[in-house]
Amino acid sequence: MKLLITGASGFVGQYVVVQALRKGHQVKAVVRPSSDLKKLPWSNHPAVELVRLDLRRQAGIVDALQDVDAVIHLAAAKDGDFYTRFAGTVITTENLLNAMVEANMMRLVNISTFCVYDYLRIPSRTTIKEDSITECDPLEREEYTQTKLLQEELIQEFQENHQHSQVTTIRPGLIYGRDNIWSTLLGGKLGGNLWLRIGGYATMPLTYIENCADAIVCAAECPQAIGKIINIVDDKLPTQRAYVKKLKRYALPIPKTIPINWTLMRSIAWIFWKFNKVFLKGQARLPGIFNPVILDARFKHFRFSNHRAKHLLNWTPKYSLDEALQRISRNGDLLQVSSTSLADTDETTEESLCGLPT
Repeated sequence: MKLLITGASGFVGQYVVVQALRKGHQVKAVVRPSSDLKKLPWSNHPAVELVRLDLRRQAGIVDALQDVDAVIHLAAAKDGDFYTRFAGTVITTENLLNAMVEANMMRLVNISTFCVYDYLRIPSRTTIKEDSITECDPLEREEYTQTKLLQEELIQEFQENHQHSQVTTIRPGLIYGRDNIWSTLLGGKLGGNLWLRIGGYATMPLTYIENCADAIVCAAECPQAIGKIINIVDDKLPTQRAYVKKLKRYALPIPKTIPINWTLMRSIAWIFWKFNKVFLKGQARLPGIFNPVILDARFKHFRFSNHRAKHLLNWTPKYSLDEALQRISRNGDLLQVSSTSLADTDETTEESLCGLPT
């Protein structure tokens, strides 16, 4: 297959390109005009065609879609204010969908997120599945969730308006890898290297970057995935406490933390939220850890399933948590791309190979 991959220079995108190459596909890698190609180890690979595009503008997208079998859409803005994220996520998706119609190329794997679920209204201990309800009150959530929900609305409209569309929506859990091992699912940043550790027994919906990239490419290959929403998480998910213990076991860097009980933190958040709504008319911009809607999305106790991914994609996470952390700790997850062979290796000194950092 020839795959067009947007957001190819990002954290996930780099691994998806490598996984696609390993599986013998040709890749059109869409990168921003300002991207530094020296950081992309596959930039000179013979099976890769680099396409410099600003997806916030329509120019050039139709041309990029020529001779493509499927699109993997990873491009999104995770930083900046709402308008920056809206442009980088929603407008880019709208432009891509319009170009797909014009180019008559209707196979799309859209990468969404677990953030879209309505964790406040889903009862604790429930298993989060693909048919779990999505956020009913987006304005109470952070900008990233708001824009990803809008993106999913665009995708749904695209499917409804074009009967020949062939869309798969992938919703990964928390993707971790090199330089991405600590997250807001463990607490809230107080400043500098100090975090407030909230709770300890909630299950973390983790997916290791290499496992996730494999699932995404599988989705592009799999006809059974068309028209489906598929959650991606690994097997044997750890609690917050178990995860942190493993980070320490493998001598991976973690910030300084101040622990607080989850129930206590949730009570404090509700007090702040009610005071803001009743007395301040909702005008105060509360930090995420003092917003019960965001707090539930991060720390409430749920279960998670990857049954559909395994069944439809014939996918199984290759690396366990221990194996993944071991690879990270000894630089073993530096993916290697050779111009003559596409293989995974733990050796990083061969001149013919380029290491791909996460």
